[in-house]
Amino acid sequence: MKNDAILSLLGLSAKAGKCKSGEFQVETSVKAGKVYAVILARDASDGSKKNYTDMCKYYKVPIYEYGTKEDLGHAIGKEERAAVAILDEGFAKGIIKKVTSVEDDR
Repeated sequence: MKNDAILSLLGLSAKAGKCKSGEFQVETSVKAGKVYAVILARDASDGSKKNYTDMCKYYKVPIYEYGTKEDLGHAIGKEERAAVAILDEGFAKGIIKKVTSVEDDR
């Protein structure tokens, strides 16, 4: 990944206890209204992408695709992860800003 600032921010949010990963934890956190953004791995299955996208749209949570399952998992010190939920507004804003600037570079 050329822009590791995003993965670094994910790592910092994990160390601060401000992110959740794994399907059940992400879903529970989104439904509880605690999530400021969801980062979805580009190589997540079509079913997972649809599930997360529909859920985030319904609960009005911004969702962005970035990196691979391996990238996301590694960034937060875990196994592969299809999605990571950001529970802190500051981290979410920083990550969203970086992700959107990467998308603008394409």
